[in-house]
Amino acid sequence: MRSMWMLVAAFMFAGMGVLVKLGAAYFSSTELVFYRSLFGAWITYLILRFYRLSIRTPHWRIHCWRGVTGLVSLLMFFYCLTQLPLATAVSLNYTWPLFAALFSTLILKEHIHWSLVVTVILGFMGVMLLLRPTVPDDQWFSGVMGIASGFFAAIAYINVKQLGNLGETEWHVVFYFTLISTVLTGVWLLFTSFSPITGHGLLLLLGIGLAATLAQLAMTRAYHQGITLVVSSLGYSTVLFSSLWGIWFWNEILSPVAWLGMGLIVAGGLFSGILGFKLTPAVTSK
Repeated sequence: MRSMWMLVAAFMFAGMGVLVKLGAAYFSSTELVFYRSLFGAWITYLILRFYRLSIRTPHWRIHCWRGVTGLVSLLMFFYCLTQLPLATAVSLNYTWPLFAALFSTLILKEHIHWSLVVTVILGFMGVMLLLRPTVPDDQWFSGVMGIASGFFAAIAYINVKQLGNLGETEWHVVFYFTLISTVLTGVWLLFTSFSPITGHGLLLLLGIGLAATLAQLAMTRAYHQGITLVVSSLGYSTVLFSSLWGIWFWNEILSPVAWLGMGLIVAGGLFSGILGFKLTPAVTSK
C-alpha cells in the first residue's frame, strides 16, 4: 500500500503535463522548468520552516546528483512536450520505468523478481498501444531527447530511493531538487531572456508549480517506502490519467486499441501491487 502513493503522483504529473502543453504558447521550456522549480522550492521551504526542520543535510552529494539528473530529464521532457505531440513525448519519457528496473538491480542491489519485471514490460506495452507514437523524419532529435529524458529520470528516481534509505524526508528531497533546478535554470535565463507574464500565463504557471510539487512529494514518499519495481509499474498510470484528462478537456475519442492499452496499464499496476505485497519480506525498503 505504501507504493500506492505513486498513483497520487501519477494523477498530478498528468495534470502538470496538460498545463505544460498549454503553457508552451507563452513560455519556453526552460522558463517553464524555472517557474515550476521556483514554486516548489518556495513551498517546501515554508513547510520545512513550519515544522521546524533543519535545512542542512549530510547527504548533499546525493542531493546534487539527484538534482542535476532530475533537471536534465525535466528539461528534455519539457522540450519534447513543446516540440512533439503530447502522446509521443509522454510515451518516450515513460521508458524510465524500464531503466529504473535495471538500475534497481545494478545500483540498489535489490534482488530481481522476474514476475515484477514482466509487469513493467506489460505496462509499457500498454503505453505503446494506448499512445501509438510516431516521430516524423525531421523530429528525430526531439525523439532521442525524449528517450534520454527517461534514462536520466530513472537515475534521479534511484537517487530518491537511496536518499530514502539514508533517512532523508520527502520534504528535503523535493526542496533540494527544486532549489538546484531553480538556481541552474535561473542563471541560464539571466543570459537569455524572460517572456512577459500575462494573467492567463500566471495561472498556468501556478497550476504547473502546484501540480508538480504535490506530485514530487507523493512520488518521493512512494520511492521512500515502497518497492522500486512496484512503484515503477504504478508510474504507468500517468498515461491512463493523461488519457482521461484528454477526454475531459478535449473530448478525445479513444479507439478499441487505446482502451486495450489502458487495460494493460491497469493490469500491470494491479499485478505489480499484488506481487509487491507478497514479495515485501524479501526486499529491503524503507
